[in-house]
Amino acid sequence: MTILVTGATGNVGRLVVDELVERGVAVRALTVDPERAALPEGIEVVVGSLARPSTLPVALKGVEAVYLAPMARTVTRFCELAAEAGIRRVVALSGSSVGQEHEGSSGHGFEAVEKAVAAAGFDWTFLRPGMFMNNTLGWAGSVREAGVVRTAFGDATQTPIDLRDIAAVAAQVLVTPGHSGATYVLSGPQSVTQREMAAAIGAALGREVPFVELTRAEQHAEWVAQGFPDRVADWLLDGFAGSLEHREAPTGVVEQLLGRPGITYAEWAVANAAAFGG
Repeated sequence: MTILVTGATGNVGRLVVDELVERGVAVRALTVDPERAALPEGIEVVVGSLARPSTLPVALKGVEAVYLAPMARTVTRFCELAAEAGIRRVVALSGSSVGQEHEGSSGHGFEAVEKAVAAAGFDWTFLRPGMFMNNTLGWAGSVREAGVVRTAFGDATQTPIDLRDIAAVAAQVLVTPGHSGATYVLSGPQSVTQREMAAAIGAALGREVPFVELTRAEQHAEWVAQGFPDRVADWLLDGFAGSLEHREAPTGVVEQLLGRPGITYAEWAVANAAAFGG
């Protein structure tokens, strides 16, 4: 069986390639930049992108299943071309924000991908991870330059997930039966506050990393200055505020599907200490 991995240069897709190779699966990788992806030897590479549907027919020819990176703008055309190529199995990366009505929510794009894939009649599985641990790499500059984490809502709880766990789940459901029509909401193994994440970074660095709490207005202004659309900044801050009242809880799905513990934030911090100046 050959599996096409779209977005093979992306943060998750690149790891899905590795997970499939470790399982002995034949992989075809779709990427705009094979050199930057540093793909393993022995896999087939097609230069292209979901953003350029004209590159997809060659990539889809002769594969049995697809790992689909989320791209709402072209998902309808992908589905048309995949159906023409005889693809039956699609595992699509989505997000836990599906169903949120806030205009800035990422859930609208993820929902569009899910609806298109389901309507096309594929044997589908949807993966809905929550917050990525990698999102906190946005704190790295502040930690390196000032030795602190600066953000709003220090007591907001998250269940952040390591990208490696998302990729491992994607590979698992691609190569094992019993996942057709399933929607898996993925989380990390622990519920942690932003203050606790700052402390974990400090522990990984071997020194204290104080948490400096910004007001909502200060955080909003910083994110907009960094290029976040105003509505997206509002949506993110609303989510943090909501978690003060409704603490996020781990879903346990990663552990159920993989038969091992999920990667903790503390473990992630150790693995990524160099980014924070370690």
